[in-house]
Amino acid sequence: MKLIIQIPCLNEESTLPVTFADLPKQIDGIDEIETLIIDDGSSDRTVEIARDLGINHIVKHTNNKGLAEAFMSGLDAGLKLGADIIVNTDGDNQYSGSSIKDLIAPIIAREADMVVGDRQVDDIPHFSFWKKRLQELGSWVVRHISDTEVADTTSGFRAFSREAALRLNVISGFTYTLETIIQAGKSNIAITHVPVQTNDKLRDSRLFSSIPKYVKRSVATIFRIYTMYEPLKTFSMIGATVFSAGLLVALRFIFYYFTEGGGGHIQSLILAAVLLLLGFQIIMIGFLADLIRGNRRLIEDTQYRVKKIEISDIVRNGNVGANGK
Repeated sequence: MKLIIQIPCLNEESTLPVTFADLPKQIDGIDEIETLIIDDGSSDRTVEIARDLGINHIVKHTNNKGLAEAFMSGLDAGLKLGADIIVNTDGDNQYSGSSIKDLIAPIIAREADMVVGDRQVDDIPHFSFWKKRLQELGSWVVRHISDTEVADTTSGFRAFSREAALRLNVISGFTYTLETIIQAGKSNIAITHVPVQTNDKLRDSRLFSSIPKYVKRSVATIFRIYTMYEPLKTFSMIGATVFSAGLLVALRFIFYYFTEGGGGHIQSLILAAVLLLLGFQIIMIGFLADLIRGNRRLIEDTQYRVKKIEISDIVRNGNVGANGK
């Protein structure tokens, strides 16, 4: 069984050696362990350092494409390199390499296809009080809308079986963490979580410049992905709310019509008509979006089959490799 540990990197020349040194060289049940970095347009010596360290494979982006695309580039390269399991970790050594054996254990035991490392954020000393509370709230929201039990939904320390890696498609340009959990829950990918250890902070996060900005982008991402997978439910709820508001306004007009003659409340009748019509249209949009969702699932299934054939041919013919190495 082959394990590939992928590390998305952006200007990690100082932290990559620490991260690499912390990675396990041998794990029970794993025959081969290889390392892969995805250089997301670094302007420092990240790639040179990776070569000096002896990292097995390097994928290079000519410019900075973002964490989500770097993550997907790593999955694609890992599959083409014949990985049975792919572990994603960070280049800043946030996650302890010793926890990788725990992370992949449910996949080796065939109990799950995707495993998320639970950092137990309450025990991380450099996380502020508000960051911990926001992490907990965000994880609670994602758990409920994805129908999963993942404790730490923003953790980037994850393991994927080949089957899960073939099925995942990240659309968001912001981050893969929330989207992949929602996708796993809605696509019946077997997902679980295990407690993992974290290391001391080597640098500040580059994913967001402030907590309000991160919250704003995370909320937008969650809403967008949930709408993609549950369009009828989402638009029906919105449409029903608008329709109900119109109905209440209409009842108000009827009340005043019979009690006062209604002459001074014609604006209520107009508003009610607009809201009722708008609510009905939103519900109809939900039905159309649900049909599109059905087509998208067929496309995703076709893509999965094509990728599976492609990866099988590459591995069988021995034509594996990653750009830049």
